[in-house]
Amino acid sequence: MTNETIFDKIIDRTIPADILYEDDYVLAFKDINPQAPIHFLVIPKIQIVTANDINDQNAELVGKLYVAAAKIAKQMGFADDGYRCVMNCNNDGGQTVYHIHLHVLAGKPLGWPPYQETLKTH
Repeated sequence: MTNETIFDKIIDRTIPADILYEDDYVLAFKDINPQAPIHFLVIPKIQIVTANDINDQNAELVGKLYVAAAKIAKQMGFADDGYRCVMNCNNDGGQTVYHIHLHVLAGKPLGWPPYQETLKTH
């Protein structure tokens, strides 16, 4: 059994969220700490803890996150300008909620790499 996360509470509607899209498999809502003019999250309605837990059985569900992101981008009118999709994995990857989620960022030119820091060596 997995631990309940804030995303489970959003799915269950026990805490509010600014929902942009929902279907039987995924939910998309605005990020409460936006890092771009447009920043929302797309989550599966079942918990997959990290990207390391994506497998053959849930791969189609993970693909639905990207399908939803593209639909929202078209509906909101920024698909042609471009956007970034990011999924963080575990602590060093910046994951803070252990229920996979696709960050969708748009509304301005996004540089690459996203930040400059001293590289960690193993």
